[in-house]
Amino acid sequence: MNLTSRPALSRRRGAARRVGAMAVVMAMALSLTACGAKDKEAQVVPETEPGKCPVAAGEGLPQLGQDGSDSARGCTIPTVEGVDLAGKEMTISPDGKAKLIVFLAHWCPHCQAEVPRIVEHLPDSPMPDDVELIGVATAHNPSAPNYPAVDWLEREKWTAPTLDDVDDEAAQKFGLNSFPFFVAVDADGKVVARGSGELTMDQFDDLV
Repeated sequence: MNLTSRPALSRRRGAARRVGAMAVVMAMALSLTACGAKDKEAQVVPETEPGKCPVAAGEGLPQLGQDGSDSARGCTIPTVEGVDLAGKEMTISPDGKAKLIVFLAHWCPHCQAEVPRIVEHLPDSPMPDDVELIGVATAHNPSAPNYPAVDWLEREKWTAPTLDDVDDEAAQKFGLNSFPFFVAVDADGKVVARGSGELTMDQFDDLV
């Protein structure tokens, strides 16, 4: 037996346990800490079996259930193209790199709380080299606070590449149901976990 396979197997098993635990964390993060969610108690729900995606690869993901149930686990993320907040072309796609995508609304108080929390946290706990943090600024409303989103995120010193979702296409394709909305994607471009609501930085690190 190749002894080097044991640590690798252990890492895979550990990763599988963390994925299961994170699905519970994401479900528990729902509800009162999310903009747009119904006011109800958060609850833990059984995770959907991965690998049985109800949509074809590249199609829009089914919406995350308000109770945290998620039929998108194991689905390949859709490709969305547009520009970043500086007006440069930007694409989010299954490109061979794991990523954590954070959907933000400038007017959402929970997003306003989460962004500085992440910004303050990252210098001491940076993203791994093989995981990319990506933002999506969506649900723009000129009459709401912190408009435009680019000014708000600049004030908060948010530096992650961020798509300007001017027509809400990305939010719709990723099945967003409230804010902030997190999508964890593996290197194969498949959804590992989704959730909405504020995360503690321990939960954020677990998800990463």
